[in-house]
Amino acid sequence: MSRIKELFSKKASRVLNVYCTAGYPQLESTLTIMRALQSAGADIIELGMPYSDPLADGPVIQASGLHALENGMTIAVLFEQLRNFRSSFTPSVQGTPLEGDAGGDEAISIPVILMGYMNPVLQYGFEKFCADAAAVGIDGLILPDLPQHEFETEYGAIIKEYGLDFIFLVTPETSDARIKELDALSSGFLYAVSSSSTTGKDKDFGAVEAYLQKLQGLHLTNPVLVGFGIKDKQTFDAACRHANGAIIGTAYIKALEGAEDIKVATKAFLNGIV
Repeated sequence: MSRIKELFSKKASRVLNVYCTAGYPQLESTLTIMRALQSAGADIIELGMPYSDPLADGPVIQASGLHALENGMTIAVLFEQLRNFRSSFTPSVQGTPLEGDAGGDEAISIPVILMGYMNPVLQYGFEKFCADAAAVGIDGLILPDLPQHEFETEYGAIIKEYGLDFIFLVTPETSDARIKELDALSSGFLYAVSSSSTTGKDKDFGAVEAYLQKLQGLHLTNPVLVGFGIKDKQTFDAACRHANGAIIGTAYIKALEGAEDIKVATKAFLNGIV
């Protein structure tokens, strides 16, 4: 059983998935943030791979991605940072403990998902990417611009070969028939985008609630997590009324901006959500 499936078998509601950008705010921040999220009570870590043209991301996450790219983050650097993150000590890219991470050698045991876009993954090599992701201990992938047809005819088999879950996104405009198709193709969970917009924008949660009630009525195979516009306890609670949990990204990135202590800032932020 995968870590994601095991999580949902033990916790069917109020699952909190927190998005962070790899290499932000500093190149070496990735593992410090991951450990802080696990310690503060996140159930899943969604690790964003920065890309220069992120179609689904709003301005805050876009800016964090550009900052991470300027810091020198690449897929190769990320895999090197993650090389031993499932063990009790993780060296930095240079092979020495991370600055500001003294005593923070906690192994990451919760599910970790990589979220990104096809262009840099294809440049890295799709099968090599899946193999390296699986080798370091990644559990699943979210690639919003991987079309369903290409997944079914080419890439899905590779993803499955390396034991990775793949999460599709659905929106309020997705037809019931297509939602069921994407649910059947997904594993781990289904990502319910709260509206057809980029991340970080405020949402009309009355309309979102009706959409989530519709998803509930479809009796889907996978658990459903709601993303886009989840920013505080009120929106998290609203999302969880008709879904298994929610995904927070922009609000957490904002909480990290200028934070003097990542662990303290993360704990304060998550304490305000759950």
